[in-house]
Amino acid sequence: MTQTITVTDAVRNFSELLNNIRYRGERYTILKGGKPAATIGPAAGSMKERKLSDLKEIVRNLPRLEDDGDAFARDVAQAIAVQPPVSEGIPWA
Repeated sequence: MTQTITVTDAVRNFSELLNNIRYRGERYTILKGGKPAATIGPAAGSMKERKLSDLKEIVRNLPRLEDDGDAFARDVAQAIAVQPPVSEGIPWA
């Protein structure tokens, strides 16, 4: 889906605009004087298609938290352990 953005907003947020195009594949129509002046989107071939079978490799290549990750996991488990039971009368629980 193509989003519309004014030329002023495009200039002020150009870095963010390019990141949205590059990493999310977004497309923009740039308006000047309220009329479409240009359309900007990913370059041909720049968006690599990924398959579900690639997920294992992607996760394997993510940075590791090591000691910080272990400490965080312990903190989360400890926080969960001390939570009071949820009342059955609460509709959003």
